[in-house]
Amino acid sequence: MLKIIPKSILLLCFHLLTLIPPTKSRFLDTRCDDGNYTANSNYQINLNSVISSLASATTTATNGFFNRSAGQPPDTVNAFVLCRGDVDPDTCRRCVNDSFDMAERYCPYRKRATVWYDDCMLRFSNETILGSVDTNGRVIYTQDNLQNADELYQAMRPLIDRLKTEAAGGDSRRKFASGDTPGPGFMTVYGVMQCTPELSEDECYNCLESAVNQIPIYRSSDVRILYPSCILRYSSSRFFNATVALSPPPTEALAPPPRLPLPSPPPPDNRNNKTIIITVVTITIIFMILCLVFFCIFTRRKRKLGMNSNLVHEQGEVDEISTAKSLQISFDVIKASTGNFSENNKLGDGGFGVVYKGKLENGKEIAVKRLSRGSGQGEQEFVNEVLLLARLQHRNLVRLLGFSLEGSERLLMYEFVQNASLDKFIFHPARRMILNWERRYKIIAGIARGVLYLHEDSRLKIIHRDLKASNVLLDAEMIPKIADFGTARLFTPEESQANTFRIVGTYGYMAPEYALYGQLSVKSDVYSFGVLLLEIITGRNNHTLQNGAVIEDLLSHAWKCWRNGRAASLIDPTLKDGSNSIRDMIRCIHIGLLCVQEDASDRPTMASVVLMLGSSSITLAVPSEPAFVTQTGTNPNPGKPLPKGYTSTTTISNNL
Repeated sequence: MLKIIPKSILLLCFHLLTLIPPTKSRFLDTRCDDGNYTANSNYQINLNSVISSLASATTTATNGFFNRSAGQPPDTVNAFVLCRGDVDPDTCRRCVNDSFDMAERYCPYRKRATVWYDDCMLRFSNETILGSVDTNGRVIYTQDNLQNADELYQAMRPLIDRLKTEAAGGDSRRKFASGDTPGPGFMTVYGVMQCTPELSEDECYNCLESAVNQIPIYRSSDVRILYPSCILRYSSSRFFNATVALSPPPTEALAPPPRLPLPSPPPPDNRNNKTIIITVVTITIIFMILCLVFFCIFTRRKRKLGMNSNLVHEQGEVDEISTAKSLQISFDVIKASTGNFSENNKLGDGGFGVVYKGKLENGKEIAVKRLSRGSGQGEQEFVNEVLLLARLQHRNLVRLLGFSLEGSERLLMYEFVQNASLDKFIFHPARRMILNWERRYKIIAGIARGVLYLHEDSRLKIIHRDLKASNVLLDAEMIPKIADFGTARLFTPEESQANTFRIVGTYGYMAPEYALYGQLSVKSDVYSFGVLLLEIITGRNNHTLQNGAVIEDLLSHAWKCWRNGRAASLIDPTLKDGSNSIRDMIRCIHIGLLCVQEDASDRPTMASVVLMLGSSSITLAVPSEPAFVTQTGTNPNPGKPLPKGYTSTTTISNNL
């Protein structure tokens, strides 16, 4: 029996190990370029031929780089696959096969496409793709907002320089380098760089240098920069296999050592069998415990990261974020434009820092936000604004012209908006006279179109989270421009709602489900828009303060007037000029009350709001009592505790 048990236990261990599937490479992103082909065309026939040839090549070649061409112009297909230099041939083969499937799924009938996986990259085109550097790619990073990012970057510099030189110095078979270095605190930084091997040493080095220049933007402990010609990744967790190298097979095989006669096996020893049983059982138990511990740690870490924001932020079109330094501007240039941040050019202060007026050498006026040193919240806002505003273009959104990073300095450069913010008009006893009803109505409609663009019409789906009068700027023609995207949240197209413990925004403008429970959706912005709309019509701040205490908030007052049939009494007295616009003003109050309904499902979408504002023939629903979540200056609802981790970018202010 003892002779049989060891074999049984070993067989059990073997089965346990075989239950673990081979590691599947993680899909990262695609780039689908212009140019289509038709089904069953010569191009598709050539593409299928090239793909079949590449798939076959992975079964024999071992250097991880394969390229093929087929057909004659204009139906020529050029393609290659590049596996990361530390993956084994089997992993490479699986990754390549998966890449073909993703190309068909995400880039159907495209003549030019690039697919990135963690372990490989596929690229095909009807144009020549080898021998030229392409740095139009993707960036994927963990959004952990490192506070010691500058220290991390300085610690990484020797590793970065070494990997660039080592990868670029590779031969025509492989240009790959990996390594690690101590980081700040107890962190270890792991890095990998790789180029397509047909590039020259200078071309590879320049490609990697372009990728390295992107690193300071993201302030993260895990960043992938994916170009069609080269890749870079660093992480605080080990992600590469230092013991595996995909290199060409040796030209000569070493002669096997002479076979020596095996000694006769010793007679069976029960003590040895017992030792084997104890050893195998112990190893099996330890293995299962380690698997359980790893699973628990992974699950808890994933849940924790998920509460803060998306674990990985997939960033498209690198050239739309920093466009090969077209948006990144010299610190000295911006500094000079503001007169060395002169007090005379100071426009105001905010939670982010100070805003200055500037003038470039070409005469263009700009506004410059300067991050307050040591402001952790401002640092995150800086990253958010760069990543979002660089990709958004709309008449009713403020335009980001550039940014600068130098040491601890963080600057954002915007178009200069002549008339400052909306709150400087509607809450000012004299300036409010400038905003007649026609102008106010255009401002309301413009803000609605801007928010609709963020929610539905842009390539991104964005929740602003801090929509209020001080974050709406007015240009020379009084066209509204939504600003301050530091606290904005990016949603995937499939997301409709998210839960977060990091509540940011301004009391009085927060939807109740967000302020109290961290439930975030497009309806959160609809609520804020409703509050803002009522402020514009009434000329009254959401909070009426006396000796620092809230007497009665605007929503409560508006509902009482509406319920008692006195909606007209809400209208700003400066607008009551005897015109025929009173009915339109009351209709806007009606829309505002619909936007601030307590139940998010009862609020209209911004698309519906734009329709209601644009047509008086649309019948409006009857509003119910809105949510009153601002009874005090400290807690939106004193009867309920705020969620753990509750923060606010601004406290209640008079805004006068």
